[in-house]
Formats: sequence, structure tokens, C-alpha cells
Amino acid sequence: MAVHQQGQKMDDMTRILPSNCSKVFIQRDFSDGTAVKFQTKFPAELDGKIEAKMFESTINTLNSMFCEAESLNSRNYCESCFACLTAYLSYLCFDTHYEKVLKKIGKYIAEQNQTVYVPRGLMLVDPVERGLRTLEICILNESNGR
Repeated sequence: MAVHQQGQKMDDMTRILPSNCSKVFIQRDFSDGTAVKFQTKFPAELDGKIEAKMFESTINTLNSMFCEAESLNSRNYCESCFACLTAYLSYLCFDTHYEKVLKKIGKYIAEQNQTVYVPRGLMLVDPVERGLRTLEICILNESNGR
């Protein structure tokens, strides 16, 4: 098992398996219904590891991106009608609006990990990998005792 030591490069921390790290889970916020939205309350486990404002900014950005993915507009309506008219074969040729936004969210999480979280010994796990149920944050320099 890899252990973080003083002087070790932060790039080496990304080689630590997330399953071997302590984890913090940010739960979904169902106060506005079933749309994908995560709680913005700062977890005590991250105190001293990242600034609360930076954490809240990341969560708010993710929440707004998920809101964009689930928005209904004429483009989405036309996309759905076209899919229906082509017996949904059109989905073999192009990504849906929702899939495009999920890819955008994945890129945002990767960028945040590279610039903000990994340098602080943390790593965000894409919520898509957890079925959109929770946002997982791994504390890379702490072992979970397994």
C-alpha cells in the first residue's frame, strides 16, 4: 500500500487506489425534488484540507451542470421526437444532450482534481461512477484501515 510521506510528489498520490483511502460522501439534496443535486454543507472531515468556499464553489458548479443536463427545452424536445421517428436508431449516431453534459461534468471533475483537489491530498470521484447517488471524495493520504 502506498503511503504519503513528506517530500513525495503529489502526482504519486494519484497512484493510490481510491479503495484504500478514507472517504467522505456528499449526499444528494432532495429538498427540491428528485433532480440530481448535492448538498453544499461542508463536511467536517475536510476541515483543514480544503477551504469551505472552494468546496462549495465546486458543488454549486456541479449542481448547475446537472440542472442544465435535466433542463427541458425545444432542442431536447426535437431531439426526442427525432429519436422516436427513427425508432431510436439516431442515438447510435449522436449523443443526447444529457450524455454531452455528463461528459462535460466528467471533464470538469478531472480538471478540478488536477488543479484543486489532488494538490491538497483529495480526489473527487465522478458521481456517474456511483449511480448519481453520492459524490465521493477520497482523502488520498489517509488509509481506511483495511
